[in-house]
Amino acid sequence: MEQRISRAGSGPPWVRGGFVPGGGGTDEEPGGVAGASRLPWFSSLVLAVFVTVGTGFAARAQPDREQLDAFARVLLLAGPVLLVLRHRHPVLCVYGVALSAALYLGGGYPFGPIFLTVAVACFAAIVSGHRAAAWWALGLLWASHLLVGHLLYRHLPPSGDAAAPWGPEVGTAAWAVAVLVGSELVRVRREQWIHARAERAAAEARRADEERLRIARELHDVLAHSISVINVQAGVGLALLDSDPEQARTALTTIKAASKEALGEVRQVLDTLRTSGAAPRAPAPGLDRLAELVEQAAAAGLTVGTETRGDRVALSPGADLAAFRIVQEALTNVVRHSGSRTAHVLVGYGAGVLTLRVDDEGPATGDEAGGSGNGLAGMRERAAALGGTIEAGPRPGGGFRVEAVLPLKPKETP
Repeated sequence: MEQRISRAGSGPPWVRGGFVPGGGGTDEEPGGVAGASRLPWFSSLVLAVFVTVGTGFAARAQPDREQLDAFARVLLLAGPVLLVLRHRHPVLCVYGVALSAALYLGGGYPFGPIFLTVAVACFAAIVSGHRAAAWWALGLLWASHLLVGHLLYRHLPPSGDAAAPWGPEVGTAAWAVAVLVGSELVRVRREQWIHARAERAAAEARRADEERLRIARELHDVLAHSISVINVQAGVGLALLDSDPEQARTALTTIKAASKEALGEVRQVLDTLRTSGAAPRAPAPGLDRLAELVEQAAAAGLTVGTETRGDRVALSPGADLAAFRIVQEALTNVVRHSGSRTAHVLVGYGAGVLTLRVDDEGPATGDEAGGSGNGLAGMRERAAALGGTIEAGPRPGGGFRVEAVLPLKPKETP
């Protein structure tokens, strides 16, 4: 008696039919499918040739199956044609490809690489987020395979075919699960990659915002202080130009010095923009230049007394710059917004903290005491960046006080 080739042999259908695919390229990228706006014509064409030629070779090893007729070839090409839409319409694609494969099974045609199109369609659907559609499509295809091989084989070609054994169905189920699990793993990896890329982009945006705020603070502090001195001295010069030329000359000299210093610091800030990551040409200012601030304030008509408490500690560059800018901004606010011509600066080195206090006796002029808000906001941002705090407001005995408390971290030594 002639032995029949059953519909369910050992392993996946194309292995049972004597055909082992050598592989087929698709245009999915490692992290996910290609952009939905691009139709994968080339990979679908390659897959169509692979399936057609591979099925022809598989048919030679299965003489008891139905011969490949026109309808069979239409079904073989239907899968690759539908795969052209797998990026734009993954649900339609996976169900259509599964249906064409089910009709091919029901027709009794030779087993072959047509099931590779099902794997590609399931992969595209799962990676694009349509997991339920892929699982349902592959589940329905497997169910139709069971119906054809175990219940409907008497009524379907080829004639005289026997029922398929149940044992090899484990291999078929394992193949289906492997396709789904592999696609799920790629989907998870793709989502992780997208999430990591979004986090990197967000981190870069945060760094850009922080750098923009830092530069804005630097320019505000430099320009506000220097222009305030220049404004005061320009008024003095204009008032004394005729009555006291020597005093007017002194005011102009102060304006020249203040503008030169401001230009130098602005140039240093702009150099960091032109050469990102490069070391600055000049060291950033720190509390060692407190005497210069006092001189500049004196040139603007302000008498500043200074006091240092505790043993001085070399600060880290960031803390030293922040301390300098806070004192500079506080003195600038005294010049611009206070009617007092005196101020007192206290620098205190305590147990783990640096205290900066700037007092003026007031009263406030036409503007709000302490500044318009931008300067105080900049001081608070500087202090917060170091884990410190800023308190600014009227003093109990009159006038205005700015007090900053910064964590005292010694300067790192090599």
